[in-house]
Amino acid sequence: MTDADPDHGLVAGRYRLVERLGSGSMGEVWRAHDERLDRTVAVKQLLPSTGIAARRGNEFAMREARITARLRHPNAVTVHDVVEHDGHPCLVMAYVPGSTLTGYGLPSPVEVARIGQQVASALAAAHEVGIVHRDVKPDNVLLAADGTAMITDFGISRLLGDASRTGPGIVVGTPAYLAPEVAAGADASYASDVFSLGATLYAAVEGAPPFGFNDNTIALLRSVAAGEVPAPTRAGPLGPVLMWMLRREPVARPTMAQVADALGAVADGRPVVPPAATLLLDVKRPSGRKVAAGVAAVGLVALGLIVGIAVSDRPVTVAAPPGQHTRTVPPPTVPACVADYTLTNSWPGGYQAQVKVTAGATTLDGWTVTLDLPVGQTVDTLWNGSLSQQGSSVRVASLGYNATVSADKSTSFGFLGSDTRDRPTMPAVHCVANR
Repeated sequence: MTDADPDHGLVAGRYRLVERLGSGSMGEVWRAHDERLDRTVAVKQLLPSTGIAARRGNEFAMREARITARLRHPNAVTVHDVVEHDGHPCLVMAYVPGSTLTGYGLPSPVEVARIGQQVASALAAAHEVGIVHRDVKPDNVLLAADGTAMITDFGISRLLGDASRTGPGIVVGTPAYLAPEVAAGADASYASDVFSLGATLYAAVEGAPPFGFNDNTIALLRSVAAGEVPAPTRAGPLGPVLMWMLRREPVARPTMAQVADALGAVADGRPVVPPAATLLLDVKRPSGRKVAAGVAAVGLVALGLIVGIAVSDRPVTVAAPPGQHTRTVPPPTVPACVADYTLTNSWPGGYQAQVKVTAGATTLDGWTVTLDLPVGQTVDTLWNGSLSQQGSSVRVASLGYNATVSADKSTSFGFLGSDTRDRPTMPAVHCVANR
């Protein structure tokens, strides 16, 4: 079938092809007219040149149709029928006039959150019936004329546990939007759909996916597999949710239902409080407690990290004046707890931070962290702690469930804050054990 055909012919004696809308790795998509039901539809002709053996094409299409036909959601494009034309399987889908997220420009973080919430709700419904999309990307997010966002092309999705495979060693999906584990060769999962949606929304607000664009597919896959996502700079309040979705470890990501809730909160202007465990940045702490406090503060501020207390735990031998014996000074008392402050995200007028509390040589039965905030900064929303504030001094005390911290183990709390300046300044941080 070509654009030069006088009437493009009929597919299955019923669907008259009117206009070719586009083509991709899976085949061609046409706007067509269903002459039996007198309605406009989209017909997708799957091509065996995608790498799936031609003899398996019909089997693949029938399985795809059975899977996607189970999904009925206002933000998912419906598959009406599957037919065969010229030896090729064709999917007949609802026609959605509009554009894709790829050509939408750079929408605001709130608008991206609104779009993402709709897509996430459809994908959550898909996950509930066992469907993994496998190829979430901007090209597969349709924006209807009325502003509705819809996810399409479950063309490489299949039920979890389906024994069929596209072939050993074959990575299925679009490299720039793959989850790290999929780029490394693991099977796609619900968690990889979450990562791919995060990468899609990241690209929408930042102008490029987390790992950029690279014509060298192997090099791009290596970058994706490494999973080192740079923090977004334009995402504002959407940033924490994106970084939650883009965690390297699949178990650290939210479910798709949690994603929908979080994105809905951003779209509505409500604060988002991801679990503290998912907010940890991969910043390496200095080994042991051998870093002098003054030097540590200078070196670590550049990383967005301030260590509350750090001291040496070794005895020190001091030379004595002539005629006197040398003497050994006992080691200073090892602190009961250490507080590590990390600035995880910031945007004009606000920021997000996390504080990691680590026990010393003995178990903590309760702890209190004091933050001396710079002028212009406030703490507005706190999680995993009890907040009290007097002027610029903020005290965060442990709660019942995180009060006990075993020796050399840690817990954490986080918060959202406001800042009247362009960039938050690191506060002074102190940790003491409750008595």
